Amino acid sequence: MITLLEVLQKSATFLGSKQVEHARLNAELLVGHALGLKRMQLYLEFERLLPEADLEKIRPLIRRRSQREPLQYIIGSVEFGGVELKVDKRALIPRPETEYLVELLKEEFAAVGKEPGTVIDLGTGSGALALALAQMWSAAKVYATDVSEEALALTTENCEALELGGRVTVLQSDWFASVPADERFDLIVANPPYLTANEVEETSPEVKQFEPAMALSTAKDGMDAITTIITAAGSFLNAGGLLAMETGIAQHPQAFKLLAAVGYAHIISRPDLTGRDRFIFARKN
Repeated sequence: MITLLEVLQKSATFLGSKQVEHARLNAELLVGHALGLKRMQLYLEFERLLPEADLEKIRPLIRRRSQREPLQYIIGSVEFGGVELKVDKRALIPRPETEYLVELLKEEFAAVGKEPGTVIDLGTGSGALALALAQMWSAAKVYATDVSEEALALTTENCEALELGGRVTVLQSDWFASVPADERFDLIVANPPYLTANEVEETSPEVKQFEPAMALSTAKDGMDAITTIITAAGSFLNAGGLLAMETGIAQHPQAFKLLAAVGYAHIISRPDLTGRDRFIFARKN
């Protein structure tokens, strides 16, 4: 039999040969997932001999990752904003940048001393933003919308697992198209498709080959969804309500002009964890 340490070493070497970034970390996470062990437990059991039954659990996971399937899809879950979410190919994998948006929104509403009573997450995907915000603001009524039936099925599964169904409404909608016309929100949040066509081409195989293309980009310049949201959002915001969007770092000048043209106030850029302008916050007069 082979030891756990030898399996980790061989798996890391194999993944590295397939240009998988952070090959050793990936090997540890996948082997740990297969064996039901946390990373620290792996370190304590390096000399453990693995029978064939254990190797049969590990091999297909390593093989999938070597084909550049995203780690999160293989493991099947991700921690995001204080909640654990099921993730699979039906929706984008929630990113750390988007998770940081949850923290920024918490700070924004804490600064005004009032939590939002009504929230809508446009293009919710796995439900990440909607469910993290619903968990954070326990009195808020939240809408989670997406045009994709598959994504909404995943949202619903996550919503039920977190027991948030009583406060989160899952709705199929092409942005605001199916949102009841009389609904008004204190917060509209969106992480729309914003990559340019060139940026999509430059993404890794994990993104380009496995994540849903329509959630990455829907136009050559990545601006069509942003434009649609900015144009329509004012009709659904309460006075003083906040529109918060994740965008591309080069799209802020054009988005600012659109926001000013339709009457928003206090339009600001907020940087992401790398210091680049990533988020736009704008309040309705």
